Amino acid sequence: MRKILTLSMFLLAAPAYAAEPAAEKTNLMSPNTGLMFWTLVIFVALWIILSRYAFKPITAAVEAREAALREAIETAKRDRDEAALLLLQHRAKIEEARGEAQRFIAEARAAGEKVKSHMLEETKAQQQEMLDRARREIEAERDRAIAQLRREAVELAISGAEKVIERNLDSEANRKIVETFLASIPASKPDRASR
Repeated sequence: MRKILTLSMFLLAAPAYAAEPAAEKTNLMSPNTGLMFWTLVIFVALWIILSRYAFKPITAAVEAREAALREAIETAKRDRDEAALLLLQHRAKIEEARGEAQRFIAEARAAGEKVKSHMLEETKAQQQEMLDRARREIEAERDRAIAQLRREAVELAISGAEKVIERNLDSEANRKIVETFLASIPASKPDRASR
């Protein structure tokens, strides 16, 4: 394309140079009709050649570039709007996750408190059961000790009575008499003994 333009300019300008006499001095301020004619012819020829071969591709390239820039701007705006929407959605999800985490923490605390109170109640119940069992065992042990002491007292009383009377009475009958006597004696209260 450049070669064609350069060649056409050279060919069109050649007659203008040939028409001027070489020895004459030219005044640039005075109008020269031959020069004006050839300048006009060259301008029109270049205009036709450029409009046919150069202006259309240049204009198409500029328009394509403008369209590409417009499309890039539109895409950037869409991407920015989508990014802003995604950011809002992510923030909403983060807030939702925080709320859910707070809810889980609150539920865990409530469950922990419930388990703690349940364990305290169980511990108190077990402690009370152990105390009651210990009291029962102490009372049973005390009752056994009293019964043992009574048996020994009966034995001692029978032995002493046998020696005093010096006769051997029926042991079983003597034992019943002493047990009846001891049973008629009121037992001491356990509260006074524990104090």
